[in-house]
Amino acid sequence: MKINNTLLFVFFFLSQFTFGQNNTGKEIRGKITVEAVAVEGINVLNSTNQRGTVSDRDGFFSVFVKEGDILVFSAVNLTTLYRRINKQDLILGAIKIQMSSKSIALEEVVVNENSKITAENLGIIPYGQKKYTAAERRLQTAGDFKPIMLLSILGGSMPLDPLINKINGRTKRLKKLVVLEKKEEYIKLISELYNEEYLTVKLGIPADYVNGFKYFAVDNERFTAILKSNNKTMSSFLIGELAVKYNEIIASENK
Repeated sequence: MKINNTLLFVFFFLSQFTFGQNNTGKEIRGKITVEAVAVEGINVLNSTNQRGTVSDRDGFFSVFVKEGDILVFSAVNLTTLYRRINKQDLILGAIKIQMSSKSIALEEVVVNENSKITAENLGIIPYGQKKYTAAERRLQTAGDFKPIMLLSILGGSMPLDPLINKINGRTKRLKKLVVLEKKEEYIKLISELYNEEYLTVKLGIPADYVNGFKYFAVDNERFTAILKSNNKTMSSFLIGELAVKYNEIIASENK
């Protein structure tokens, strides 16, 4: 009877030890990639203990887990991924996570006869009339002074606004505003075509220099001409060349 009690105690002790081992957590490391590229800023949440972290610029993260915990990996532009921690993960102390880009469903576009109604069809403006931006309209209103206008003084028909605006510098300022407005439009188009991840990961532009690179790119007339023509293939090729030059400039400045 005494032996049986001893065996029972040993069995109970071993059971408790095994149970404790299986439920003891540890901190493990992991790396997150999307199409073999390390990604930064991915939210990592242990849904069991509600502890979370974020992946660094090299895609690495550390999190405290135990066997059976569910990790949730999420980002705005990626498909949410769930990963259950198993015994092998705890032994290795590391996991690899491969995420995928989120597909965006486009709304159905219905084309009907009403879609052909335009200001030109309604006779509001003539066909083929150039459409001006706000800055261009202000410049048109101010008038652009040309020396030949001085001849109109003899006939008493010279418009005064262009001359006055030339003297006070308003026309010059408006011209600069038109140029700046066009640059802002090109920068907006770059942001729509190439997100920050593309510029930093694919082109290698440092995150702190992304905005500066956009202004650098729109100063290139060849690039803006291609950008305006909606030739995505050619613009992607050229923006890659500009990125190489821009990174060389950054490297030389940091020496």
